[in-house]
Amino acid sequence: MKEELGTILRAMTQEELPLEHVTNLVQEIEDDEDLALLLESLPIEDRLRAWPAIAPDRRLNVLLKTRHDPRETILDSLGFEELDALFDGLAADQLIELSETLPNKLVERALRLMDAQQIQYFEKAQTYDPEQIGHWVNQNLLMLPVSGKVRDALRTIKQGVPNYADTLFMINRNGQYHGAVKLSSLFDVQSQQALHELMIEDLPSIHAESDLQSAARQVLQSGFASLPVVDNTQKLIGRLDVLTANEIIEEAYESKFMAGAGMDEQEDLFAPVAKSIRGRSVWLGINLATALLASWFIGLFEGTLEAVVALAVLMPVVASMGGIAGSQTLALIIRGLALGQVNQDNSKALLDKELRVGAFSGLIWSVVIAIVASLWFDSAMLGLVIALAILVNIVAASVSGLFVPIVLKRLNFDPALSGAVILTTITDIVGFVVFLGLGSLFLL
Repeated sequence: MKEELGTILRAMTQEELPLEHVTNLVQEIEDDEDLALLLESLPIEDRLRAWPAIAPDRRLNVLLKTRHDPRETILDSLGFEELDALFDGLAADQLIELSETLPNKLVERALRLMDAQQIQYFEKAQTYDPEQIGHWVNQNLLMLPVSGKVRDALRTIKQGVPNYADTLFMINRNGQYHGAVKLSSLFDVQSQQALHELMIEDLPSIHAESDLQSAARQVLQSGFASLPVVDNTQKLIGRLDVLTANEIIEEAYESKFMAGAGMDEQEDLFAPVAKSIRGRSVWLGINLATALLASWFIGLFEGTLEAVVALAVLMPVVASMGGIAGSQTLALIIRGLALGQVNQDNSKALLDKELRVGAFSGLIWSVVIAIVASLWFDSAMLGLVIALAILVNIVAASVSGLFVPIVLKRLNFDPALSGAVILTTITDIVGFVVFLGLGSLFLL
């Protein structure tokens, strides 16, 4: 399919095609997700030409599968009549997704077109933070009173089974979650048998205030296609299915990858230049500040560098070795924090392990670098200086790679966003100060 998308993309961007040809190209794409990918891959002008070529009954699904920024460019181009056609028959979970890129007045316009039940679902979701799973629950579920019989469940199933639903949830008269029954267990029993007699004993529920990633992992590790989501009163408010859980985890990893460069995973490839500059300038400014700080420390040893030029030649080696060692530990700890594997109870054991890794790695590579530097500059003392600097910097980098993300997490900062910059600053400063300081002591 990627080859077909590439062919269509080249045709639409390299030729001034008539609208009917654009329509034919767009209609060749049968999958809504592939069509969303095509829209994201097109420059804004071509994207807006392609949008009207999408069949009206597919537009909402395509829009929901498109990233926020590209979606916003399409929504901004639509008139009220086109928006009303798009909003007609909108479900609460769809409006929740769209509301991230819709101004409040358009959200209110969409709500006026929804039925009372969907409005109630939407308003309930707004009582939870977007980082809590209660905001994103799926209300399309199989549900019956706990007093129900197997025959009631079979009638419910005949009306249709939602995607990724392998269980039927039971509630009491107050709407509180009571338990669940596997759909597969309903076909080998008497129709008059009570549902609660078939109840699953080990099906966990998810609290609505749980964060997105922990809730998603709970579903993916459960062995079920979906899990019930309950509020503080144990009232059943919806479910979380494996598809949504998988999307949450994928978006989280993509977000952390982009955050490492100070960028948003929802950014449009063809966002206006001014908007892209604004989004990236903050991170460049932070990087400049940390680089100037490291340079200031180097400036303290200006006389040493003038006297021993070899130190300036070898400085990048010290910084690079520390940076790589630290980034390895940083990546490991950030992953551990994301998976809930790192906590206060095991941090001491982790520190012990990273100290040993840093010390042994530092010893090995300091010996290698000492030999290379001694032969290169014909100075055994220079080899000793850089060996000690490498050893200290790798140990410091390993320890920093452990504590920087943990401290940032406790301060409610995203370690993936700022951890790398802080770590690089620490390893640069430690490496340069130790290296140039030892050079001043032993080489001058």
